Amino acid sequence: MKRLVMLGMIVLLMFGVSTAWAQKSVRLSIATGGTGGVYYPLGGGMASVISKYIPYAEATAEVTTASVDNCRLVGAGKADLALIMADSGWDAYQGRGVFKEKIPLRTLFAFYPNNMHIVTVEGRGIEKVTDLKGKRVSTGAPGSGTEVMALRVLEAFGIDPDKDIKRDKLGASESAGALKDRKIDAYFWVGGVPTASVTDVAATPGIKIKLIGHDDALPKMREKYGPLYVKGVIPAKAYPGLDADVPITVVWNIVICHEKMKGDVAYDIVKTLFDHKPELVAVHKEASWLSLEPQATGGSPIPFHPGAIRFYTEKGLKLK
Repeated sequence: MKRLVMLGMIVLLMFGVSTAWAQKSVRLSIATGGTGGVYYPLGGGMASVISKYIPYAEATAEVTTASVDNCRLVGAGKADLALIMADSGWDAYQGRGVFKEKIPLRTLFAFYPNNMHIVTVEGRGIEKVTDLKGKRVSTGAPGSGTEVMALRVLEAFGIDPDKDIKRDKLGASESAGALKDRKIDAYFWVGGVPTASVTDVAATPGIKIKLIGHDDALPKMREKYGPLYVKGVIPAKAYPGLDADVPITVVWNIVICHEKMKGDVAYDIVKTLFDHKPELVAVHKEASWLSLEPQATGGSPIPFHPGAIRFYTEKGLKLK
């Protein structure tokens, strides 16, 4: 009898271990961005929700230089999911721009609108985009979606980034620090509102932040690159000391995977994140944008993964 009891305990223990192992048999890496942006905390929130509610999955968020590199990481199988800007993803999917070949990406969902910030402070002589000529300006980290869009905004205003400005290539946190230390005069940043690094500049004693409106770049951007960009507004009071609404350009952030991701995994990821949206909103309020509407209205130009389509079909959504 003792032997039978012991044997039963061993079997139960082995079953429990094997079940626990099976429950976390899928490891997911989520490519995000720098620690001073919105991708990183939201990616961490996604990882937490996925790990908590999908029994077989364990997800982790990884710091990256954001959109462009994230596309490459997914294409190379070094990341399973990624937050990216739709314009960078469209270039990657088509194999144009900085991408030498097509990357087989698929959309899981359009997440939230990405707002172009042109950040400076009072006293630098910058009132409009053309005032950036001759100034030291950061256009974002190399390989980032910020850099891609910043160069397109400058192009729309006839500014050559290699001739007309003294160009630095810094991430969000580094740009904010350099602006405060007077090492640069302005910087570009594309992200959610509020973005921590921009808030840091705005909240610095003795500094009054200025965000430069640039929505008049839209016609030329849309003419050359397609209807990826839309008009947006950073509202007054979104940052300390911001006294008026600022008209800007916007592109959607999307979450992508490789076309070879298993359908059931893609379905479970999308369903779980939609079902537990409040937990993402608790991480960052930009997650409140997560909804069915932008999936149907062209938030992403990249085709949806079949697993994602299955979820949206169940919700009665007809994707374009």
